[in-house]
Amino acid sequence: MNVERELLRARDIKQAILNIRKVLSGISYEQMRNDILIRAGFERFVEIISEASRKVPPEWREMYGHDIAWHKILAIGNILRHVYRDVDHMILWEIYTDHLDPLEAAIDAMIAAHGPIPRPPLRSP
Repeated sequence: MNVERELLRARDIKQAILNIRKVLSGISYEQMRNDILIRAGFERFVEIISEASRKVPPEWREMYGHDIAWHKILAIGNILRHVYRDVDHMILWEIYTDHLDPLEAAIDAMIAAHGPIPRPPLRSP
């Protein structure tokens, strides 16, 4: 297990959650559904959560988020990538309204137990 890599993925999930909240702050379901840029941003951040979750060790998922439907988090990325025309926006909205808080609590617990999160490497321009 590469704890540094897993922590970086946890950080990615945490950042995507914060980004979703920023994008959807003050936005209604109808606004999200009808605004292509808001919806695209929201979908992308959910996709990042899904992809990064694949790198979170199963034992961490069980220990810190045993009540989270990880299989659904992992699956939604495939839906967003491959079945994009048929995405049920109400399911996405329910992720926002009902599932981000427990997911964030689990991620925060992972980071607290295994952190600190390493700084990302500097990239050349």
